[in-house]
Order: sequence, then structure tokens, then C-alpha cells
Amino acid sequence: MVTCVELPYGAPEPLILEVGEDALVADCRGPAGVAGAAAGGLVLAAVDDAADGLALAAQVVPGDRVAIAVGGIVPQAEAVLAAVCDRLLAAGIEPGDLTISAAPPLEVLGEPQPASVVAPSGVARTPFVPADDVQTSYVAADAAGRPIHLARTLVDADVVVSVGAWNWDASLGAESPTGELWPAFSRQACRQRLVRDLALRGRRAVADWRACNGEAIWQLGMTASLRLVPGGRGTLAAACFGLPNAAAHRARRAAAAWRPMVPGRAALTIASLADPAGGLPAVLRAVAAAARTTSPGGTICVASRLAEAPAVIFARWREGAPLEGLVREAVATGDQALIGDAFRTRFFARCLGGRRLVLLSDLDETTVEDLEIGHAATPEVVERLAHRAESVVVLHEADCMLPRVAAD
Repeated sequence: MVTCVELPYGAPEPLILEVGEDALVADCRGPAGVAGAAAGGLVLAAVDDAADGLALAAQVVPGDRVAIAVGGIVPQAEAVLAAVCDRLLAAGIEPGDLTISAAPPLEVLGEPQPASVVAPSGVARTPFVPADDVQTSYVAADAAGRPIHLARTLVDADVVVSVGAWNWDASLGAESPTGELWPAFSRQACRQRLVRDLALRGRRAVADWRACNGEAIWQLGMTASLRLVPGGRGTLAAACFGLPNAAAHRARRAAAAWRPMVPGRAALTIASLADPAGGLPAVLRAVAAAARTTSPGGTICVASRLAEAPAVIFARWREGAPLEGLVREAVATGDQALIGDAFRTRFFARCLGGRRLVLLSDLDETTVEDLEIGHAATPEVVERLAHRAESVVVLHEADCMLPRVAAD
């Protein structure tokens, strides 16, 4: 008995994976979501819910200056922001007192450039520029005495409403910093500090990020947090509103479908990307997710339309140079591109371990094989791998997943 699994990966036709019924360990997909007006309806229901605090309309009074802080890629952004603005305007906030402040992406962590945020008529949109120190204010210091800065637009507002997606990052083994206030709305130096710490200290630096983000939320006195759980293929699966910790807790539970439980590890995991043309950070997260479901010594296959060749640190590591030396050399240069490359390489090495990697992409064979990575020249190569494997896990949009294994 053969089971067929269709895996879209950005090509005109999906992969058709024919796997023996006894060989298919799991076929994992994210939650189904909604788009357009239905997504706006989810948001309206969330911001009107006062289960763990005040509804959004009850948190403002006419005359308040309100800043909507949009961090990262927001699923169904136009419908989401229209719903939030609708409730604020209906509560008596004048369009001139309402500002949408959008932070640029944390590109080193794989955030693509978001589509331009469309503000309702009369509502100002102010892009936040981390490199312009004048746009920030000092609010506190971290445990090491290092300054924490936040966008002045947020600090000067009477009410701040944060809007961000809840994302998992398997390479970090936890939730992603994307969509959070800090360092998205901090100075460029704070963004660079986070990447440097991750390159030098690995996952140990995640706790420091959480502490800084928590301090930023505390200093703003923020009580209105909208956390959005993405659905498959760019949809919105859930909207959670309330106090920051409560909204995050509900979003974590609502994002459980992105944390599928598989019965055991497989000899082969085949993974796709949420954005098929996503860059190396997206491939890193997909490999990290797939490694969690793949036996040591097994094979991970990433099906994508990747066209960006790895940078120098990654290439030198794959050529055999010692990783720790490469990381410290990159950090010592102060070059942010090299430090970002070192960070990604460190985490890639940790996640991949001794597993074999096969890549279906738009890169040429020589580029891929020079990196000691298996090159899938055609979709049929991947389909044959699946057909012959004794056990297979399939991860749709793996870069959004943090799978669990029941045997663990």
C-alpha cells in the first residue's frame, strides 16, 4: 500500500512523494487559517475580548496619543491593521492622534522585508529607522548595565498597542525574537549586539534577549498586545489580545499545530519553506526543524527555490575550517555581514550534526556540491529518495515549525 503526499515548494507542480504506508512516520502541516475580511473578524473578536484585562476600546480615551507598534511580518497585515484602527477610531481617538510605527525586519534572523503597511485614511505611518539614534530614547539598562533604547514614537505615546506574529524558531529551540518589541524597536547597535551574542554564546544568549524584551515592555507600561498566529500559506490562524504575557501564553497554545508531535524519528525528513525563495536563514530554520525528526546519521532534504549562495564563513566551515575559530575571527572584524554569517553557521552546524543534507534549489550543482551538500538536480531525485526510504517525515513550511518526537 502506497501513500501519496503532495508537497508544494514553489515550482509550478508540487512534489509527489510516494511513500509506503508503513514508512510514512508523519505528514505535518501548519494550521489552516483565513484571509481578508475573515482575518479582520478574528482580530475584532480578539480586541473586544476582556477575558484577562480590558478590551482595546476601554484602554483609550479621546485625546490619547496612540502608537501601534508593528513588528516583523504580520499575516494578513492590511485586514489586521484596519480592524485595530477601526476599534481605536470608534473609541474616540482622532486619526491625527493615531500613528502606525513599523520596524524594519531583523534580516539576520530571516525576516524578509514586509510589504508596505497601509494606514487608514488620516492615520500617520512612521517607519522606524534603527540607524537614526535620534529616533530612540533610553529607557533602562540590562543586567550587564548595557543600555536599552526604544523608539521615541512609542515612549512618547500615551498608549502603545503592539502587533506582532507569534513564530517558532527551531534553530533557537524556542519562540522567535521576530515580532517582539526588542530589539526590533531599538537602536541598530542593540540589534547588532543580539546577533553578536548569538554568534559567540549560541542559545545561551536567548535568555538575555527575553530579559531585555521583558524590560522594554515593562518600561512602556504596555497593556495592549495583539499576538497573531500565522496559518499555512500566509493566512491568519488565530489572534490573541490582552496583557503581553497573557496574550503570548494564549498565542503559544494557539500555535500548537506548528509544534506537531511525531511518533518517532525517521531515516529521511523532507521539508519545504513558507517562502520557497526564502534565503539561508529560512533554510537554517527548516534544517533545524527537520533535524528534530531525523535520526542521527539520517538524511534531511530541503525542497526550495533558494537562489542565494552561502557566504564566506559558511563556505569555509563546510570546507573543513574549525568552527569556533571562524566565529571568533568574524566577530573580531566587527563586520556585521560576517558576524551574521558566523551566527547562522554556528547554529546550522549545531542543528545538522552528522546528518546528510540534500538540497533541491535554484543553485547550480557545483555551488551546492562544493559545500559538501547533496544536490537534487530535479524533483524526481527527491521523489525517488522518498520512495526508497524505510521511514519518512514530511514537514510543510518547516521553517515555521518546532516539531516534537513522542519517543523523547
